[in-house]
Amino acid sequence: MIKIIEEVASVDDFLYLREISGLTPRTQEAAIKGLPNSLYGVQLAINNKTIGMARVVGDGALNFEIVDVAVEPRHQGKGYGSLLMQYVMKYIDENATKGAYITLMADVPALYTKFGFKFTSPECEGMFIQK
Repeated sequence: MIKIIEEVASVDDFLYLREISGLTPRTQEAAIKGLPNSLYGVQLAINNKTIGMARVVGDGALNFEIVDVAVEPRHQGKGYGSLLMQYVMKYIDENATKGAYITLMADVPALYTKFGFKFTSPECEGMFIQK
């Protein structure tokens, strides 16, 4: 039975899920510093083991970024990514001000288009710097 926990994943679960799901690895030092600054987090657990997570970061009114949407590979394809996004979008719907900008980096675009996200190009292009 899947359990939904509306809080940010622990540092260990965060690092594990990012690695096993193929997301860019993060350092423990960065996770310890960054995770408490999250606006919102949600986890999925089976038998008290976190198997999926998602976070929202930003300023809490004008800008929101959906990050760290990850599900253990053996649990992918079961709708858990969509379940995480339902909780994330509920949080954003309840907290974003009119005209707020909600962004994400889409590694699986089909998941996010179901929730109304659109590609920015050709009007503008997403950009990033990774240190």
